[in-house]
Amino acid sequence: MEGIIASIITSVLALVGVIITNTRSNQVIENKLTVAQAVTDTKIDQLTEEVKKHNNFAARMPVVEEQIKVINHRLEDLEKHDLEEIKKYANTHG
Repeated sequence: MEGIIASIITSVLALVGVIITNTRSNQVIENKLTVAQAVTDTKIDQLTEEVKKHNNFAARMPVVEEQIKVINHRLEDLEKHDLEEIKKYANTHG
């Protein structure tokens, strides 16, 4: 009878030990997951900001391209006008 009681006590103590070990192990794993999730959230926030910057840049590019076309056209007009003025001056003074 004493052997059975000793076995039961040993089994209960072993079970308590396993429960405590599992509980602490789960707490450590949960803490690691919490840290990993925080790092992931931070990285996602940073990437989101980069995407917003890129999208803003991409949205502005057609406007810049159109402005460049206008500037190039104005330069061509000025160059033509200057050439005409040079030719006129050469014809009258040359």
